[in-house]
Amino acid sequence: MKAEQQDLRTRTKQFALRIIRLYGALPNTAAAQVLGKQLLRSGTSVGAHYREAQRAKSDADFISKIEGGLQELDESVYWLELIEEAGIIAGEQLKPLRVEGDELTAIFVTIAKKVKSKR
Repeated sequence: MKAEQQDLRTRTKQFALRIIRLYGALPNTAAAQVLGKQLLRSGTSVGAHYREAQRAKSDADFISKIEGGLQELDESVYWLELIEEAGIIAGEQLKPLRVEGDELTAIFVTIAKKVKSKR
């Protein structure tokens, strides 16, 4: 496995672990728990999509799985925004996760474009 692939595997797993820790730190209010469960689902799916992409049977399959990861990343950033804007957790605390989500999104977009351009 290439170093870039291993790095992205690590980054997506670390993103998921940070999401899991955030979920555990959320207050026990109904709103926080509903938003948190949505974030937990989408944030932990990113790495799974990336790993599935590594076992893709074709470029089309690879792109589909990468784009699935992109959807989950976009959704995760959305839930983070809602958690902040609802006043559940301060934006400053969520900023590192939002930045990582944005960076991973940029990487996934680049990967998808690169593979699409080869076709």
